[in-house]
Amino acid sequence: MSVVTSRLTRNQEKKISSMFGHARLNLIYKASVHGYTSNNFYYKCSQQGPTLTVAYNNTGFIFGAYISKDYARTGANVVDEKAFLFSLDGRKQNPEPYRVKSVTGQASFTDGNTGPNFGSLIFLYNHDATVYSNPGNFFNFDPLKMHGNDLQLTECEVYRVEECGALLEKPWRIVIWNPEKRKDLMDTIAKWKPVINSVNQVSVLLVGPVGAGKSSFFNSVCSVFKGHVSSQANTGTAGTSLTTQYRTYSIRGGYKGKPLPVVLCDTMGLEEGANAGLDIDDFTSILKGNVQDRYQFNQSMPLQEDTPGFRKSVTLKDKIHCVAFVIDASKVKLLPDRMIEKFAALRRKANQLGIPQLVLMTKVDEACPLVAEDLKHVYCSKNLETMMREAAAQLGVSMSAVIPVKNYSQELELDPLTDILLLSAVNQMLRVVESYFDDLFQDEVEKTDY
Repeated sequence: MSVVTSRLTRNQEKKISSMFGHARLNLIYKASVHGYTSNNFYYKCSQQGPTLTVAYNNTGFIFGAYISKDYARTGANVVDEKAFLFSLDGRKQNPEPYRVKSVTGQASFTDGNTGPNFGSLIFLYNHDATVYSNPGNFFNFDPLKMHGNDLQLTECEVYRVEECGALLEKPWRIVIWNPEKRKDLMDTIAKWKPVINSVNQVSVLLVGPVGAGKSSFFNSVCSVFKGHVSSQANTGTAGTSLTTQYRTYSIRGGYKGKPLPVVLCDTMGLEEGANAGLDIDDFTSILKGNVQDRYQFNQSMPLQEDTPGFRKSVTLKDKIHCVAFVIDASKVKLLPDRMIEKFAALRRKANQLGIPQLVLMTKVDEACPLVAEDLKHVYCSKNLETMMREAAAQLGVSMSAVIPVKNYSQELELDPLTDILLLSAVNQMLRVVESYFDDLFQDEVEKTDY
C-alpha cells in the first residue's frame, strides 16, 4: 500500500493547531490520493466530528477552514460558532495564522453536494483542483491574505481534529493490568491444547498492508516469551514488502524452551497495485496448506502444483486455522478503495473455506496521544474507539473481532502493559480457533454417529 502522508510540516501543524487549542490532527482525506470529487470527500469525511480542511497552492499559501460539527450531506446551511477560515503565507519565514470568523448571524458551511463548502470558499470546485472564492458569503476576508489570489490547488487534505482530553468515563472493554494477569495469560497460552488430536500447533496467518506491523507482531509476541526484546523476522520501513518468503514462526517459551501451541505465519504485504504484493491465489494456497515454509513468492506467477514449495499431500495440521488481518490504526480511514477491495476478496476466500478471522489494529500508541501516555487508556480513548469501529466497517467484521495491540519497535526492555495487550491478542486467536475446531470435531462426530 502506498503510504498516505500529511503535507504539513510539524511547525505548520503546530501553528494551525494553536488556533483551536491542543489537539491531534489525523489525516482522513487527501485529494491527490482519493480523488478531487465531492463524493470521495464525503465518503471519507462524513460523520467524523470536528474537521480541518487544508489546501495548498503554487504561490505558497496554506489555507482552509475548521468546523466543529459533522459533515452529513444534509443539504442544509449549518451555523457553527466555532468555525473559522485560516491561512498561512508560505512566502514568509515564520508566518502567523490569518484567522477569520464567520459573519454574525450567517451560516458557516453548506452541508450539501459540493466539496468542502464554506460559502466564501468552496474547495474541489466543479470536482477539480480549484477553489471558488467569494468574500462576504458567510465569511469576509482579504483574498490576498487568504490565498494570494491563486485559486489553483496543488493539494487538498482533510484532518479529523481529535481532542487529546477525550476519554470515556469507563473502558468499553475490561482489561486487568497487573503482573498476575500477564502471568495468567502466558500460562493459558502455553498450556492450551487443540481439541483435535491430529493438530499439535495451530497456524495463524498474518495478512496486511506493507508496514502495518505483521512481522513486528511476531517479534513482539516472541519477545514476551523470551523475556527480552528480540527480532527474528525482518522489519523496517520500505515502499514494498520486506517479506518475500512465506514464513512459519514457532514461538518458544524461554531460551530453547518448549514450542507453544501457536505458529504465526508471515506473508508478503498487501499492496495497492493489481499485480503487486500478496496474490489472492497464493493466499488461497496458503490457507489450504499447499505452501511450504520459506517458499519464495513469485510476483509474475502464483504457486502451481508443479512448483518447488508446493505441498501436495495436505492434512488439517498443514492448513491455516485463523487469519489475522493487520492494519495500522492511524491509516484505517486512509485505506485506498483498491486495498479495501483486496481485503474483501481475501475475506470472501477465507469465508468460503470456513476459516475464522480477526483484525489486529497496530500502532495504537501512535494513533492516540493519550494511549501513548498510558496504554491503560486503550479502551477509554474515544478516538481509538472510533478508529476501531471504522476498521470493523471497512473490513466487514464485528467490533468483537478487532483487537488493538502495540508492537515493540524502538524499545530495548519489555513493558508489562504492552505484553498484556499482545498476550490478549494471542489468547483471542486461540479462542476463535477453538470454536473452529469445535465445529470440525462436531461434524466428525455427527458423521460417525450417522
